[in-house]
Amino acid sequence: MTERMRQIRAGDVMIPLDQYPHIPFWFTLRQAMVEMDKSQLDVAGRKSLPRVVLVFDEKYELMGMVRRRDIMRGLEPPILRERPLDDRRRMFAAEHADKIEEMSYEEIFEGVKQQAETTVSDIMLPIEHTVDYHDHIFRVVYEMNATGLALLPVLRDDQVVGVIRSVDVFREITRAFL
Repeated sequence: MTERMRQIRAGDVMIPLDQYPHIPFWFTLRQAMVEMDKSQLDVAGRKSLPRVVLVFDEKYELMGMVRRRDIMRGLEPPILRERPLDDRRRMFAAEHADKIEEMSYEEIFEGVKQQAETTVSDIMLPIEHTVDYHDHIFRVVYEMNATGLALLPVLRDDQVVGVIRSVDVFREITRAFL
């Protein structure tokens, strides 16, 4: 192992909280989408859009996170959600595209618009896993593998100071082999 690899800690790789999108729990899905869309991360000269926003309470305590896919799932209108999953799959399958004509696109869109006013606290994932600012990068890898999460909040003295993403961890490990 290289000397650099021995020294890499979560705090060395994390994105500071003030540079990562985060929102209050009362924001709507629409507001979360706006926040995600306008946020552009610049990490080591690479630009990317966030896939997750952190959710905080009124005391600025971390409550949870919302992924893009959680928002998309939350936007599904009741007119579709009330149907069994197999029916929805068949309805949107190419060979059954005419089935969607049974419902008007306007009706679906109106349902999506209504769902966009749902608060993020209704769909967020609670924070169950974090890493410490001083944790070695291999501890971060372990936690990401064990939990299946690609983003973990980073704590320092029990306060959220940033996030660490799998893409950035992967880049650091790759650099050790180059």
